[in-house]
Amino acid sequence: MVCDGLQETCAALFCAAVSCRYVDYIGSWGPAIVGAANDEVNEALKAQIEKGTSFGAPSALGNVLAKLVIERVPSVEMVRFVSSGTEACLSVLRLMRAYTKREKIIKFVGCYHGHADSFLVKAGSGVATLGLPDSPGVPASTAAATLNATYNDLASVKELFAANKGEIAGVILEPVVGNSGFIVPTKEFLQGLRDICTAEGAVLCFDEVMTGFRIARGCAQEHFGITPDVTTMGKVIGGGLPVGAYGGKREIMEMVAPAGPMYQAGTLSGNPLAMTAGIKTLEILDRPGSYEHLDKVTSRLVDGVLAAAKEAGHAITGGHISGMFGFFFCEGPIDNYEQASEKADTAK
Repeated sequence: MVCDGLQETCAALFCAAVSCRYVDYIGSWGPAIVGAANDEVNEALKAQIEKGTSFGAPSALGNVLAKLVIERVPSVEMVRFVSSGTEACLSVLRLMRAYTKREKIIKFVGCYHGHADSFLVKAGSGVATLGLPDSPGVPASTAAATLNATYNDLASVKELFAANKGEIAGVILEPVVGNSGFIVPTKEFLQGLRDICTAEGAVLCFDEVMTGFRIARGCAQEHFGITPDVTTMGKVIGGGLPVGAYGGKREIMEMVAPAGPMYQAGTLSGNPLAMTAGIKTLEILDRPGSYEHLDKVTSRLVDGVLAAAKEAGHAITGGHISGMFGFFFCEGPIDNYEQASEKADTAK
């Protein structure tokens, strides 16, 4: 049955506009980590609505959530709130360029960082270094400043740095790929990126919009023990409301106005409703046993799907880290987007 749309939620069940129900394994693509209609989050929002929804200026609630983020995330000494993950990533891109006075960036094929022009480039193989636009409307001149490397392949990164000496502002990546399936980095890959960026004077950015506060209390950087220079966040820290954030070392973040010359602002950035939902969500996640429970139930789901698929005769590989999981219908392992595109049976 095809339903016209979703109109309400109860626990992990969606009720559509017509009479059919779904089990929710999407979680609003991440934000609904404590449920799409959590009673505690809803009550906090109702109380805040009575006080105001937007002031067009910083609020005390923004300070509260900022302190929670700084306390949890190893790389973050200062943080700026925005209204979406895309906005966080395009802002951090400008920040990397402002800080280094360089223009080019390296991203990885298959990683997603929102729909800003510079990120809609993922051309692989021989056209990677040409930076061809991957979406209509992206100027070739903009795309040319985006260089594409292969995930889990340090050699491809080193080649780009060698071919663009002194021109690369930074490297941005999903520390666990979620946009093109569930792809886990090797510890050597992340450490190698950290070492290369330090040696080359480039900024390393972990895009933790998807992984942030989901795979660990202190995000992927805590889980893997690798600290980037800057971090983008979103989803979970808004508790289901529109939010994004970017933060990092103080010396880098002080480039942002009004402390520094790099301009970025937004009318609804840090609005009290998103801050309220984020504060309550992080408070719930911080309760004893929360992440252990998330890991336990996700493991049960993933193990069950893998076992059922194999019993039915399907080649399958997959896994999870805490509440983040995914599968490919093929034999594993899958280390990057190129392998996934070549090996996975997407028809299934």
